[in-house]
Amino acid sequence: MTKTVLKGAIAAVAVLAGAQVALAEGGLVINGELEMITEAPAADHLKGSLTTVYSGWVFRDVDTQAMQMDDFDNPGMLYVDQGEGMWNAPAGTSEKSCADCHGDASESMAGVRTVYPKWNEAAGEVRSLQMQINACRTENQGADAFKYGKDEINTMEAYISMQSRGMPMNVAIDGPAAATWEQGKEMYYARTGQLELSCANCHEDNYDNYIRADHLSQGQTNGFPVYRLKDTKLTSAAGRFVGCVRDTRAETYKIDSSEFVALELYVASRGNGLSVEGVSVRN
Repeated sequence: MTKTVLKGAIAAVAVLAGAQVALAEGGLVINGELEMITEAPAADHLKGSLTTVYSGWVFRDVDTQAMQMDDFDNPGMLYVDQGEGMWNAPAGTSEKSCADCHGDASESMAGVRTVYPKWNEAAGEVRSLQMQINACRTENQGADAFKYGKDEINTMEAYISMQSRGMPMNVAIDGPAAATWEQGKEMYYARTGQLELSCANCHEDNYDNYIRADHLSQGQTNGFPVYRLKDTKLTSAAGRFVGCVRDTRAETYKIDSSEFVALELYVASRGNGLSVEGVSVRN
């Protein structure tokens, strides 16, 4: 298939929605009391690209939105409950739990999710929250690392993320993290695969449009890990990157690759100012 035909095929399935972005009446309020920031001014580094950033919740249908507004209806909360058990369970040769070192997660982990991925000075690298979880397991607990892309690590990330729910994302992109951020930015705008599509083609150029039945969002990561109704389980940001790259008909990076860490840092920075949603519900 030629490039021209491919572009025509993409245009044929993308139906212009015509500035349909609109917050549901009252916006996203969890359990009738915790108000979330689902719309915020774009960060300075997005000048010329976006003026406002929106949570993926805004682009979901009313039934899916409603599921996230009530913890009783949110299927992702089952994983959070499991995560609490994991937090308090001894593991590894140390026979220590996360709680033995960090205490009450609601206090020690509050705000943690808002700054990840972040530069780790001791390791000399940018780490995702999942990388830091595994570092704690192997270095402090003497336990095996969780496997990326699997339920255990997504569950622990969900539990830790919940402690920052409602707090605005505030990922740092300067200092020693700058080079990794630049790498992620380059990846975001690079066309890949047989379809020659970049992240920006969908999530910057065409958000609020439809591709078939899918209402394109800005691809924000403030809601990750998310419970995907399509998969009936939690998915991490890197796990979603794998799926997106494959959708362009390209060979994807490994889920734990340094490339996806860079991309996660860049995409997270695009959502600075939006609330951490803990466990969100998406299609």
